[in-house]
Amino acid sequence: MQRYEYRVIPAPRRGEKAKGLKTTEARFANSLTIAMNQMAVEGWEYLRADTLPAEERVGLTGRTTTFQHMLVFRRALAGAEVAAPTKLIAPPQAEPEAPEAVLPEVDPMDVAARRAALIARPQFGPSPKLSTRTEPGLAPSVGPAPGGQAAE
Repeated sequence: MQRYEYRVIPAPRRGEKAKGLKTTEARFANSLTIAMNQMAVEGWEYLRADTLPAEERVGLTGRTTTFQHMLVFRRALAGAEVAAPTKLIAPPQAEPEAPEAVLPEVDPMDVAARRAALIARPQFGPSPKLSTRTEPGLAPSVGPAPGGQAAE
C-alpha cells in the first residue's frame, strides 16, 4: 500500500494575462494551468479542488463565514511502500456431501388443470361498468354509469 503526503494551496482568484487570451474563462484556466504545472515540477500530483468554510472576524466582535477554494495535491513518500494487509483465509475443510434432491413425480394433466383453473379465476373481482354516453365535441366520460347500470 502506498503512502502519500499532501499539500493544499489556495486556488487562484484572478486569471493571468497572456498573449491571445481575451476571455475571463481563458485567463482563469491559464492561471490554474500555471499553478498545477508548478506543483507538478516539484513532483506533486493534482488530486481535487475543495471549497471549505472559514470563519473570519469582522469589526471588534462580529464574525462571518467565508468560503475558501483550495487545490489539493499529493505525492508518494519515498521508501514508504507498505505491504497491503493480507486477508486471513481459513484452511479448507471437507464439506459433507449433500444428498441429491429428489423431485416428486408430477402428473402433466394435473399441471394443465391447475393452470386452466388459475386462468379462469378472476384476479381482482368484477370490473366496473363504464358509461359510453358522449356529448358532441367531448371525449367519452370515464367512470361508473349513472344509476349503476351499464349504458347500452
